[in-house]
Amino acid sequence: MSHHPGNWRRKLLIGLTLFFAGAFLMVPILVVFHQALNKGWDGWWRAVSQPETLHAVGLSLLVVALVAPLNAIYGLSAAWLVSRFRFRGKRLLMALVEIPFSVSPIVAGVAYLMVYGSTGLFGPWLEAMDVKIMFALPGIVLATLFVTSPFIARELLPLMELQGSEEEEAALCLGAGGLRTFLRITLPNVKWALYYGVILCVARSLGEFGAVSVVSGQIRGETNTLPLQIDLLYHDYDSTGAFAAASILTLLALVTLVLKLVVEARFDKMHRD
Repeated sequence: MSHHPGNWRRKLLIGLTLFFAGAFLMVPILVVFHQALNKGWDGWWRAVSQPETLHAVGLSLLVVALVAPLNAIYGLSAAWLVSRFRFRGKRLLMALVEIPFSVSPIVAGVAYLMVYGSTGLFGPWLEAMDVKIMFALPGIVLATLFVTSPFIARELLPLMELQGSEEEEAALCLGAGGLRTFLRITLPNVKWALYYGVILCVARSLGEFGAVSVVSGQIRGETNTLPLQIDLLYHDYDSTGAFAAASILTLLALVTLVLKLVVEARFDKMHRD
């Protein structure tokens, strides 16, 4: 029986992919959990139940809870504007939407510091109004918003351009208002892409380090998100605490991965149907 000449190439590519995925993805994840549980479940629980670590987990989840809805509104608005209207500067708008992909997160953090910090552009006015943005929750949210802002818009825009506006125009001609058309036609048509974009946004928010490390001030038990807390514990030579905290972040990442796979499957099924 003759074999197809491309079989060995396919098997080689599959083997190489599995090898690199195992070496660079699975092995580090397994090491994280192995080190986190090195002192047993009791040791792991003592590490993760430290007040500073629990606060870091709560702060990270709070930031995600604030950033994801704001980015959903921004992404929907940007995708709607670009896909449904013709205007000068459309390419410039898309370039602005994608700027966070090109700018280093640390640069973004420093830029926010120069704008909202005590010696920044709006610093004196904010101090006079007794409004604190840097080294507090608002600064962390702003920095995370900057880093994650393109994800939802980038997922929605190709789909909205592909679908066109015929259904929406028909609904408007039949007397439906703009809001009703959006809720009944536009949103159901793009919901799976929106879910996918939100999941990517959540995953990126949970893991953000560079920009947040600048604007948070890394105040123990106050402004440290989970990635910053892991870094702090590691540099304090608390390897058990660092790996225990890292295991929580890894578990959250795996949850977002499962949700991503579910959404992808539903999205593919919708397109096949």
